[in-house]
Parts: sequence; C-alpha cells; structure tokens
Amino acid sequence: MLPYRVTWQMLVVVPGVLVALLLATWLSYTHADLDSVSRSALGGGNVWLRFSRHVQLTVISTVFALAVAVPLGILLTRPGARRAAPLLTACANVWRATPAIGLLALLVIWLGVGEWAALIGITLYAVLPVLSGTVARLKADEPTPLGAVAVVQLVLAGARTALVLNVGTATLAAFVGGGGLGDLIATGITEQRMPVLLLGCVLTVALALFVDWLASIAELLLRPREPEAEAEAGR
Repeated sequence: MLPYRVTWQMLVVVPGVLVALLLATWLSYTHADLDSVSRSALGGGNVWLRFSRHVQLTVISTVFALAVAVPLGILLTRPGARRAAPLLTACANVWRATPAIGLLALLVIWLGVGEWAALIGITLYAVLPVLSGTVARLKADEPTPLGAVAVVQLVLAGARTALVLNVGTATLAAFVGGGGLGDLIATGITEQRMPVLLLGCVLTVALALFVDWLASIAELLLRPREPEAEAEAGR
C-alpha cells in the first residue's frame, strides 16, 4: 500500500542512484578507447536518437494500452458483462504465455517491418497486465460504487504498470525495425562490442527505474484523497 505523502527519501534515493549510475557510465566512456565500430554506433547523435525513440515507443504504447485496458476492465466487472469475464480471462492467460518476440514476429508477417508492428506489439503486450490489475482492484473494492476517484486510481496504477513493462518490451522493437535502445543492444551482440551492448543495457535499466519512480510519485500526488487518508497524512 502506498504511503499518503511524499517523503524526502522517495525524492532523493532513486534519483541519486540514477545520477551516480549515469555519471559513472559517462566518465567510463569518456576515457574508453573505442574502436571504429563502437564509435560509429555511439557517435553522431545515435545514442540520443535511439533513446528518444525508445521513450516515444514507451509513452505512445502506454497511452494506447490504458485506453483499451481500463475501460475493458471496468466493463468486465459490470453486472451485464460478468458472464464474459471467465472466457476473456482464459484468453488473457493464453495470450500472456505468448513470448513477446513471437508476437512481434507475427505482427511483422501481417504489417511488415517497421514502427507500426513494434508499436502494436508493445501495446498488446501491456494490455493484459493492466486489464488484470484493473479487474482485481475493482473486485477487491466491491460492493463500493465505481466513482471518479476509483477511475483515477485505476488509470494511475495502470500507467505505472504499463510504463515499466513497456520500457523493457520496447527493446525488442529493434528486431522488427522499430528502433529504440534495442538497436544498441542488438549491435553490441552482433558486432561483439561490449561497450555498445553495455550502454544500451544501462540506459534501458536507468529509464525503467526512472519511469517507475516518476509514476510512483505521480500516483501519490495525483490520486484523490479520501477523508480517512487526509486525517492519517496530517498526523
């Protein structure tokens, strides 16, 4: 359960770790003796280009996943649609067992190589966890009526789940021509250049930690306060 107020430890620890990690990485690469292949992969703005592309894939797929999963989760808990919930849950479990790279491969057969295959694949892979979380939260809150407060909480919780998941899944976009930090990881593996591979991994981990931290702060600050929570926070 989340605390009711933002503490200084929440604001300092994770950003401090990320700054130290990125500073150490930057210093190590400043003094590294890179060969022509590594310089070509990391120079000329390639790192920023792939990082910004990775963020773009993550944000867009998260918005699409929320737009599908949260309303569908609410619908499945309504009295008229509850009969369909077991069937959809069974389908969801089968879908969840499908490897992400396999799903992307199927989309490439359908859509061809490119950003659309990557974007749709990342979105589909995030829909089920958000949908499951939405249904579980609503069932746990029964018989409380669904109101604006509950919807906001569902969106915030779903956004955090989807963001963290999509940062990792977006690395696979490189294998279908979608770009992102997965390009650095794939280049490092195929060219056997550990500096390129390591930088792609470090930036992916740092981005995942950052979005999880940012989403947790936003979830805490933006969620509506109930009277009992306000009283507890004021103690």
